[in-house]
Amino acid sequence: MSKKSKKETPLMKQYNAIKKRYPGALLLFRVGDFYETFGDDAVTSSQILGITLTKRANGAASEIPLAGFPHHALDNYLPKLVRAGQRVAICDQLEDPKSAIGVVKRGVTELVTPGVSLNDNVLESKQNNFLAALHQERNLYGVAFLDISTGEFLVAQGQADYVDKLFQNFQPSEVLHCRQHKASFHTTFGDKLNTYCLDEWVFQYDFAFERLTQHFGTSNLKGFGTQDLSVATVAAGCILHYLAETEHHDIRHIARLSRIEEERYVWLDKFTIRNLELIAPQQEGGIPLIDVLDHTVTPMGGRLMRKWTVLPLKERARIEDRLSIVEALVSRPELTEALLQLLKPIGDLERLISKVAARRINPREMAQLKRALRQIAPLKETLRHDTDHPRLHKVADQLNDCAFLLDEIERHLKDELPLVTNQGGMIRTGIHEELDKLHAIAYSGKDYLVQLQQREAQNTGISSLKVAFNKVFGYYLEVTHAHKKKVPNDWIRKQTLVNAERYITPELKEYEEKILHAEEKIFSLEQELFNNLMLTAADYVPQVQQNARLLAMLDCLLSFARLARKNRYVKPDITDGHGIAIVAGRHPVIEQQLPAGESYVPNDIFLDDTTQQILIITGPNMAGKSALLRQTALIVLMAQMGSFVPAEAASLGVVDKVFTRVGASDNLSRGESTFMVEMTETASILNNLSERSLVLMDEIGRGTSTYDGISIAWSIVEYLHNHRKFRAKTLFATHYHELNQLAEDFPRVRNFNVSVKEAGNKVIFMRKLKEGGSEHSFGIHVAQMAGMPTDVVLRANEVMHHLEKDKADVGATKQVKTLPKNNFQLSMFELGHPELEQVREKLDQVEINTMSPVEALLKLQELKLMLEKREKV
Repeated sequence: MSKKSKKETPLMKQYNAIKKRYPGALLLFRVGDFYETFGDDAVTSSQILGITLTKRANGAASEIPLAGFPHHALDNYLPKLVRAGQRVAICDQLEDPKSAIGVVKRGVTELVTPGVSLNDNVLESKQNNFLAALHQERNLYGVAFLDISTGEFLVAQGQADYVDKLFQNFQPSEVLHCRQHKASFHTTFGDKLNTYCLDEWVFQYDFAFERLTQHFGTSNLKGFGTQDLSVATVAAGCILHYLAETEHHDIRHIARLSRIEEERYVWLDKFTIRNLELIAPQQEGGIPLIDVLDHTVTPMGGRLMRKWTVLPLKERARIEDRLSIVEALVSRPELTEALLQLLKPIGDLERLISKVAARRINPREMAQLKRALRQIAPLKETLRHDTDHPRLHKVADQLNDCAFLLDEIERHLKDELPLVTNQGGMIRTGIHEELDKLHAIAYSGKDYLVQLQQREAQNTGISSLKVAFNKVFGYYLEVTHAHKKKVPNDWIRKQTLVNAERYITPELKEYEEKILHAEEKIFSLEQELFNNLMLTAADYVPQVQQNARLLAMLDCLLSFARLARKNRYVKPDITDGHGIAIVAGRHPVIEQQLPAGESYVPNDIFLDDTTQQILIITGPNMAGKSALLRQTALIVLMAQMGSFVPAEAASLGVVDKVFTRVGASDNLSRGESTFMVEMTETASILNNLSERSLVLMDEIGRGTSTYDGISIAWSIVEYLHNHRKFRAKTLFATHYHELNQLAEDFPRVRNFNVSVKEAGNKVIFMRKLKEGGSEHSFGIHVAQMAGMPTDVVLRANEVMHHLEKDKADVGATKQVKTLPKNNFQLSMFELGHPELEQVREKLDQVEINTMSPVEALLKLQELKLMLEKREKV
């Protein structure tokens, strides 16, 4: 190894030394104006980015693969690498190459991972980018979530199913866990999460506690309400350690640690979040609820809306607080519009101030911060004087217009700003005396060059003379060959071109020195002044974060108000009772997808714990049973988020848990059958019931034989009705009509059906819920509607009638008689005869709907003649 290292160039020695410190990371190595990758990194980056793979000489050592891109293209290429799952170490030049002796000093300034990024092109504007850490002690799990781009830092602890639910809610981009527990992690949480392992010593309580208290400047964690969450504390400390390891040291914007208070939110297990399609569709092209709810106009409002969607409230006072604000906004459309117009220019205030704290904000982003702060004062004024709601007045009082910071930004920065800080053009005149002088030299110096060009052209008679600049010679005079005899003797020739020659003069060099020196000092001084402005802004991080939180909340409530007005939603009445009474409820997603002119068929639902606890809902597939179940849950959850609901009226007792067992969800990749998954999810529901639970069960037991399925469904309904402690409100959709008998035996079970209308051999789905059980399943009709071959439909109908007749004749307890044999008849079109194929082609071309009776008879005669011709053959 030592022999090899002696053969390497100094640059590659430096590269390899830095690369060793960041194993597993793709190293972007700054060389001049390019970021270069070498070796395996070059091969990987060329494949991901589609850039050219070449080679570089490495002294006496063999050539090494090379791929690179211009440094100014980093924001375009970095997101592609991170989204491809790469951890990217950005290695910059730490000194000016002009003043460097030997190899330029370099070091990693940032390690970007999927869960740790401040780059706007990596981040989704309306979604948090959470880094998670997990710590396990026996059967207890502690989890922490951090979004470094916003400063949100959350912790929780509980059993594996609770943590799994949180992973689904927060969808972390990266999960840190202990290397020793790698196998158990994948067994418990699957292999779909992007994970990174750390050594066991990182997951020690004392180490984590010291990290956290040192960061927050406290002696303990009592002020955050997390002192009893020791396992979660370890996970939070692990995250801070990881930030240090990834070169993220300026993290003052991470100013508080918040506990996810499980007792304040509706329990939604991961199956329910998936089945109800709250934030993601189950099928490609589907529409989740969040897409209907989210009409926010700021990115932080959009991110908060996602949290509200997966964390509905279960405290009546907080729910009614939100609903009352929405009601005030719904009644004042002109106020809603005024507030929206003030919110729109604000942009992502939360992430902007995080960039200030991390010292990663550029001049244009600082200008956006200025535009955002400009909106605060008029927002305060509007909320104070144009509203009469005390909660909105409180928001106005809590908003901080940061007047001094706003004044400083406006006073220092020009209106038109560059993207980077090291090229000048940022600071206004009148801010710094020396800078003003340098500006005068640089800009008047260039005016002087124009005057020099005009003067020399007149003195020499060279009309085409021009003054130009390049990095090799600096400023020079260019003369075409046609005029070179007119060049004065004291001009110094520097370069001969095909059509011209270039000269310098002592006077030109003197002014060049003044201009270049002035520009260099301008760049340095403006960058220093910008950094000072950034430090001033950093003092306002807490105030701006507070503004961002308040504006995000206001944005969400405005979104609810607009949605209510647009879609005719009503304010739900939230009660302390246990009943759910919905009049003419509609599915909030499906009704938005209906064709123009078609209206959604509304339905009433009533559930309570004394008279109508369990509804057995029968009816054919496609009749709308599943939609009815989902819309009931969505209406309840929307109300407890603080939104108006799609109904004519709704009186809702607060629900604390929502469980769903809807549709098949095979987990065959983990070796589990559809029926096993169904039973596992159902067991989870039955083992976690509460007095205020809402349970939705759809077609339980269909994954096994009919008698097994009926037996299981029957016993589940009995269990829910006769539970010793809780009377969970339940909607139970089934195609087992036998379950209708339960209503005769249990007082709080009621039969309902989703009505259909038979018209001849066809069935029309009315999608209306009616009292009483359904007699038929209409499965064969549905098969026909789905395009099942006619022979299959006819045979199924024959078998069904035979079974029904048998059952009536011999009784359900005796063996069913032998089914009638299928008298197979070969189709004349399956024989492959040329003439018959011609008949088939003729039939395929027939347009029955446009033919007159006479044309039909003529066509029939033509086909008959073709068949007679075949029979003669």
